[in-house]
Amino acid sequence: MKSHEDLDIYTISLALFYEIHPASLLLPKHELYELGSQIRRSADSVNSNIVEGYGRKRYKADFIKFLVYSHSSCLETKAHLFKIRHLYAGLVPDIDRFITDYDALGAKIYKFIQYVESNWKT
Repeated sequence: MKSHEDLDIYTISLALFYEIHPASLLLPKHELYELGSQIRRSADSVNSNIVEGYGRKRYKADFIKFLVYSHSSCLETKAHLFKIRHLYAGLVPDIDRFITDYDALGAKIYKFIQYVESNWKT
């Protein structure tokens, strides 16, 4: 592994962020700076915390801490998606796929945390 870009969780989270961002702009105008902003920031945080944690990979505890932050942001993003699905059914295409994709990403991040806890050498 040469960089964070070699991690599946990084590439998946970045691809999802690139999909979530424009989808969030489909929300009603009054939600663009409320729920829309929240989901854009949490989706970005999933990816950004992976990058920051990898930058601290020399310190196992720091790496794990940022991976946990990433996992938490993944759960937050999923919660925002549930709100959007409930409040604005049909307005954002692929909402159910986004929920499924973030659920799968959360599982991958969790498994990677377990891997780092058990196998990471500092």
